[in-house]
Amino acid sequence: MKRTEPAPPIRIVHLGLGNFFRAHQAYYTAAATDAGEWGIAAFTGRSRPLADTLAGQDGLYTLVVRGPESDDCQVLGAVVAAYPGSDLETWRSLLTRPAVSVLTLTVTEAGYLRGRDGGLAVEDFDARTDIAILTGDAGGAVSTVPGRIVAGLAARRAAGAGPIAVVSCDNLPENGAVARRVVTELADLVDPQLGDWIRANVSFVTTMVDRITPATTPADVATVAAETGLDDRAPVITEPFTEWVLEGDFPAGRPRWESAGARFVDDIVPHEQRKLWLLNGGHSLLAYAGSALGHETVAEAVADPRCRQWLNEWWDLAAVHLPLPAAEIANYRAALLLRWANPRIQHRLAQIATDGSQKLPVRILPVLRLERDSDRLPAGAIRVLAAWIRHLRGAGAPVKDAGGASFVAVADDPAAVIALLDSRLGADQELVAAVTAAV
Repeated sequence: MKRTEPAPPIRIVHLGLGNFFRAHQAYYTAAATDAGEWGIAAFTGRSRPLADTLAGQDGLYTLVVRGPESDDCQVLGAVVAAYPGSDLETWRSLLTRPAVSVLTLTVTEAGYLRGRDGGLAVEDFDARTDIAILTGDAGGAVSTVPGRIVAGLAARRAAGAGPIAVVSCDNLPENGAVARRVVTELADLVDPQLGDWIRANVSFVTTMVDRITPATTPADVATVAAETGLDDRAPVITEPFTEWVLEGDFPAGRPRWESAGARFVDDIVPHEQRKLWLLNGGHSLLAYAGSALGHETVAEAVADPRCRQWLNEWWDLAAVHLPLPAAEIANYRAALLLRWANPRIQHRLAQIATDGSQKLPVRILPVLRLERDSDRLPAGAIRVLAAWIRHLRGAGAPVKDAGGASFVAVADDPAAVIALLDSRLGADQELVAAVTAAV
């Protein structure tokens, strides 16, 4: 695959080159009415194979929108350059360009390197290493997400390249505030004047993102070749549904994403909660309870009457606390069931089950706390915790969790697991007894 027309100029830098980014942010950029003005330079987290593959295809790839009965294949060209995350020289260089006005992120919940108080985990070895590198030499080989962002912004400040917007697109409530906190805390430790410059020149945009994007398989690559005749080594499979809601300022401009369906709002919190609690929370339930029953995909689990009953019980519980019209919530639930029942989207439960220690605190615990504040023992939330503890003990999908070692070490003691998640809930003896019984 090669371009036959000039690529758009690079005006967006992205960290976290992967399938979701290419099905979501890159899709919206490619579909915007001013797509010809906005090219993306995308960096992987650390590895280089995908970057090398896309670089060999001029950034082009096939987006396969997989409906219940057929595929719609389209070649997207918003990504004009792809680099491995280790290419810090190019990373810094691109962020010194005044024309680059947006930095987007899809780095997963764990990538923000937060401590238990929500701020930068300064006790983490990699964080300490990055602080030492940035303090001594801003050109050093930083490795963390906050470290890379600070290194890039330091280079931008030194070059006088002007303001920029940082746009987090990860499944975290108030993800813009999360990004702002870890970045400014790290910058203050490195150089207080850099921290002040970031606060004055960098906006942090909060977003809610939604599009199911399973991992690409060799069979998918073969299918794309058969259906399109293209030799695409990096196609992306996704569902027809997509949603993007944004709140925040873009001091140096942005694409007309709204022309592709994105929504800009003044208060994103209700939209975040709807998605995190109903979609992501439901996914976590199916990932742990469904995989323990032998299911491998969301479609398999949601077709199981037991899982469907548990899902509705969780949704009923979470919906009580959503500040949205009942009809909107009911329509969203119905849409989720249709999306998840699509047997042609092979969204694997093992993929969803990763990094549970980072996901449950934002998907399940907010509802659980609200219920306990009203002195209720919510079976729907308790079931998710119990299923996750069984997962830590080896049931269902394998444990793959960047912060999971401490939880696995105490998995035989539900009280200790809950205390690691939330000290207040861990001291709630009635809740601990209920979770222990559910396990």
